[in-house]
Amino acid sequence: MTVRLNFKTLEWVDSRLRLLDQTKLPEELAYIDCEDHESIAQAIKTLQVRGAPAIGIAAAYGVVLGMLNRPYRGQTEYKVRLEEVVAQLKRTRPTAVNLFWALERMRKLADETKNESFEEMNQVLLKEALEIHEEDKLMCRKIGEHGAELLKDNDTVLTHCNAGALATGGIGTALGIIYTGATRGKNIKVFVDETRPVLQGARLTAWELKQQGIDFTLICDNTAAWAMRKKSINAVIVGADRIAKNLDTANKIGTYNLAVLARAHNIPFYVAAPSSSFDPSIENGEKIKIEERSSEEVANWGGREIAPHGTKVFSPAFDVTPAELITAIVTEKGIKRVQNLT
Repeated sequence: MTVRLNFKTLEWVDSRLRLLDQTKLPEELAYIDCEDHESIAQAIKTLQVRGAPAIGIAAAYGVVLGMLNRPYRGQTEYKVRLEEVVAQLKRTRPTAVNLFWALERMRKLADETKNESFEEMNQVLLKEALEIHEEDKLMCRKIGEHGAELLKDNDTVLTHCNAGALATGGIGTALGIIYTGATRGKNIKVFVDETRPVLQGARLTAWELKQQGIDFTLICDNTAAWAMRKKSINAVIVGADRIAKNLDTANKIGTYNLAVLARAHNIPFYVAAPSSSFDPSIENGEKIKIEERSSEEVANWGGREIAPHGTKVFSPAFDVTPAELITAIVTEKGIKRVQNLT
């Protein structure tokens, strides 16, 4: 049985990219139409679209929008413009490798395509962006199919941040596994970390699970250890923004905490991600560039300060989970066992 979603995260419509504005959830289901690459870059920076696969897809469409409806006086001018558009989109967020993977794929295609008019070239780029989107849908479906084999009927799963349909072009990675298990008749319960500081778990994952009819319970991030001890957690499943050559994995800040706690409680810790999240050019997690966010995301809430004015803040958006704490990584190609629980 196919997983059916009750919403669309991003969609190419009438020569523009329509994005579900994730900063408005859960209060409002609102969409924004991006008609140029600057608006897509802004949407990525401000988390209107987020999640590594979704960022990569949005960036690919951003390249198309950056090249449309402009006069060019030759191939050189076209290529210069393309490099400018790609460079601006690359500067939006530094950690998610899917962003750079998608942009490099678009740039390489433009370099390899010869003897086309500018209009034809733009259509070639659009076709590629649509293909990247469709590939992600397929990868999510396959991740769900492989990962569902790890879950038993009546299992309880703990997850962090949002690695669902809101973070991808398809049904999601970590949540895609849960959705697929549910369509196979498995009764799966989910504990959702709120995911400070901007509450992607509380705002997004809880909303998404409710839309899909999945039984879930929201917890504060600092409740995770006690939930593992008292609520019979059978597995932790998270997504990934970048996976190094040695399988160290960068994901939303707080993921490393869960991996340590899962090991202490002898609970399997699974990472779900498409192959585009692997970065063999980075030897290990220490080499992954970690984005730091504005101090306002921590020191302010609801338009008011919740810490003394001028408080110093350390706010990394991601952390790195060492490979030795990961039980297995689920990709569209199958399940890669990393460590056995001892």
